[in-house]
This record gives sequence, structure tokens and C-alpha cells, in this order.
Amino acid sequence: MRDGLSTKRIRPLIAPGVAVTDNTAIVSSIIDTQGYDSVTLAFVTGTNADADATVTVLLEEGDNSALSDNAAVADADMVSMTPGTAPETAAAFTFADDAETRAIGYLGSKRYIRLTLTPSANTGNQYVGGIAILEGKAPAVNQLAASAS
Repeated sequence: MRDGLSTKRIRPLIAPGVAVTDNTAIVSSIIDTQGYDSVTLAFVTGTNADADATVTVLLEEGDNSALSDNAAVADADMVSMTPGTAPETAAAFTFADDAETRAIGYLGSKRYIRLTLTPSANTGNQYVGGIAILEGKAPAVNQLAASAS
């Protein structure tokens, strides 16, 4: 068996926090992709306490560290978790999707990316947490501990 951690960096994408109880967008951290061969954005839903909420997904990219030049990522620059379904559509979820995982792979050429989850018709508690998995760049052994932060 091979070690998979040595060539990956795991970064916080969406830190678990207070539940969203309205239609306020959940905006991820900005992820710096420089020096990595691949990026997977993964998130998990909590127990959703609403009877009709839906959540759409938007992945943005840019070369400015604050994403002041952000643009929506083209479907051709993403990998869907469900073959034959547009990546952001496959990653979307509803009130019925309790404790489920979603993921989008990024293939684009921009340095920075950000994920936004936007609820609609949400009046209950919406919990989400997520991570970015960056692969292809072998960190030095002393950097492995830092990847947890």
C-alpha cells in the first residue's frame, strides 16, 4: 500500500460553524492552486432542518489573491462527481440530502478558486463543512503537520 498523504495538502474550504437559517450564501475560503497538479473540493452536509430548501453551487476562479477578477469556472474546467451531469448541478443539494458528500474537481488554469453555496427557500438550519484536497506536489516531511491547519 502507498502513502497518499505525502503528495496531498488538505486545506479548510468551509469551516463548520453556526447554521445558516436563511438564504445567506456560504462562501468558502479562497484556495491557492499554484504548484499543484489537481484540486478536489469536497463538502458534507449536516442534518438540514428545512422542508423545501435547495442549495446551488458556484465555482469561481481568478488570478488575483482576493479574487477581485473572479469569473465562473466553465464546465469543461471541472470534473463532475456524477458522469453526464454538469459539475455544479451534481454538487447541488436539497433539504432531503442529510449527511451527504459532494465534490467538484478543478481542471482550470487560474491560480485561485472559491466555492459558493447559495440556499433558496431556507428557513431551517443548514450545516455544511468542507475541505480542499490539493495533489501532485510533494511537501517536505516537516510541512506535513502544517497541512492540518
